[in-house]
Amino acid sequence: MNLEKIENANTRRIGKQIEYFKEITSTHKYAKKIALQTNADGKIIIAEIQTEGIGTKGRTWYTGENKNIAMTIILKPQCGIDKLEGLTVEIAECMKKTIEELYKIQLDIKEPNDLMLNHKKICGILTEINTIGEKINYLLISLGFNVNEDNFSQETEQIATSLKKEYGKEFLREDIIRKFIENLEKEIDL
Repeated sequence: MNLEKIENANTRRIGKQIEYFKEITSTHKYAKKIALQTNADGKIIIAEIQTEGIGTKGRTWYTGENKNIAMTIILKPQCGIDKLEGLTVEIAECMKKTIEELYKIQLDIKEPNDLMLNHKKICGILTEINTIGEKINYLLISLGFNVNEDNFSQETEQIATSLKKEYGKEFLREDIIRKFIENLEKEIDL
């Protein structure tokens, strides 16, 4: 993955720091450990493989090596907690817009946290907010996006897909990440 392409995104703070792992238990769990560090705002944690990726309803999110996007963004919003209502859907809108702008592909949002392609899940979003009273300590935005995955288990084959599975070609993950963080920073003022 070309991290320099992501670091050169047209953003003020998101993606200016990237921590990259060949393999990690979970980008989300790792981000949670470091989120209170003073320099963590805007940092992105990216992994090629997650051994314990977090999905919905306690499920594991599978990340095929060098094929998909598994990442967590750490933000330290300077707003009231009420401003974060509906945030997960707004993040889904940003990813939907990203894929449409890059590839003219229409994704559907299955609220609150899934993106679908041809009625199959292609992306899951997990947000977590840490607060003390009304003060937000940090916000974690985790994404699992099936980009070039071509190995689906019998259990997931009927419910999950990837861009490559649907269109028969490879897509550049760093282009998706770069455009997504640009859209996220532009669309959602945190």
